[in-house]
Amino acid sequence: MRIVLYALVGGTAAVVSLVISIALWRLSIRYRLYPKAIRARDVHTRPTPRLGGVAMFLGIAVAFAVASRLDAFRLVFTDGAQVLAILGAALVVVVVGVIDDLIDLDWTIKLAAQIVAAAVLVFGGVQLFALPIGGISLLSPNISLTLTVLSVVLVMNAINFIDGLDGLVAGVTIIANLVFFLYAYSLNVDNRIDYFNLASLIAVTLGGACAGFLVLNWHPAKLFMGDAGALLTGLLMATSAISVTTWVDPQEVEGNLVGRSDVVGALIPIVLPFAILVVPLLDFGLAVLRRLRAGKSPFSADRQHLHHRLLDMGHSHLHAVLIFYAWTTVVAVGCLLPLFVHWGWAIAFVAAGLVVASIVTLLPLTRRKAVEQLVQSARPDVVAGSARYDPLDRDAARLDEEGERERMPQAEYTRLATGAIPIVEDPT
Repeated sequence: MRIVLYALVGGTAAVVSLVISIALWRLSIRYRLYPKAIRARDVHTRPTPRLGGVAMFLGIAVAFAVASRLDAFRLVFTDGAQVLAILGAALVVVVVGVIDDLIDLDWTIKLAAQIVAAAVLVFGGVQLFALPIGGISLLSPNISLTLTVLSVVLVMNAINFIDGLDGLVAGVTIIANLVFFLYAYSLNVDNRIDYFNLASLIAVTLGGACAGFLVLNWHPAKLFMGDAGALLTGLLMATSAISVTTWVDPQEVEGNLVGRSDVVGALIPIVLPFAILVVPLLDFGLAVLRRLRAGKSPFSADRQHLHHRLLDMGHSHLHAVLIFYAWTTVVAVGCLLPLFVHWGWAIAFVAAGLVVASIVTLLPLTRRKAVEQLVQSARPDVVAGSARYDPLDRDAARLDEEGERERMPQAEYTRLATGAIPIVEDPT
């Protein structure tokens, strides 16, 4: 019965998100509500509406309204300030995100809006009051406020940074929130009251909203979630993680472990929120370091994110997205498995998954290296265009003075990667 109620709420978010996504797509096409220019860092080649975040927000809002009418969720809505704070903060980032999607705001304005949204959460009672370190460690008010704001802003930007391929953020969010929901479920399966909590409700509604939106966002996408959707996703994922981290006692987690390991049990509440966001956080960290080292703002745009690098290696759009899904699944599920199987099996799963994911990720690179060696070892008058293919130890993604990448046409690279190298007759 409990799963049915969560399915009802998540299904509501999915249906509303899908219906409104279709409506917004049609309106955007009819009234040209999308940027007319294609940016140098964009992967798509035609203007595409970016109002999917509005549909996701409305889907989540309606799902919250449905949950508020269900008796099982009465404790979640007892403290109305928290729920209003979450919806209010979400509205702030969605409004600013929509404006940015239409007219491209300066990054300082977006950052200020993110801080305001995080502050709304804090003053509404959504805050890191404690951390599960050595039991429940209470935080001072100043540290609590600072960590909460930093965490929310960090996750929002991390999600926004990877929003560059069709279906990428929506799919990663669905996987992450499913894992997070199962985590909360495993801790509360014997307690009906605690089972219906704010973190689980957010995970289900956000996952449902992304599922409905993904129908129009799957490659080739008709609608993008834009900054509004990416910031909304990051905000809610951070909120659900904060909610769980605050009230979960590591001793409670240890008691749920199949294979007893106090060390593993103590680490799960701390590691899992990072594990489900491993790909966005990695991309965010690399981007910030890369830009600071170049003397640029951490929020300046470029075309060197992880998804761009996968495309440059030779992966197709769909394969790059599936690789992101795979890495997210391996790490997130691996951290969750000790609650269901012996921790040794969980480590084996992660090890095997990382090996397979690494092989799949690097496979085009080895194929390209073989093609380059073949082309460079042949005579220029025998293999057409051989001068184009630089060795891999040189930067294949050179940037000219305007920051636009010189890139081999995809069709030409595909012919080479499959061995279809154009041969010309030897004049001798």
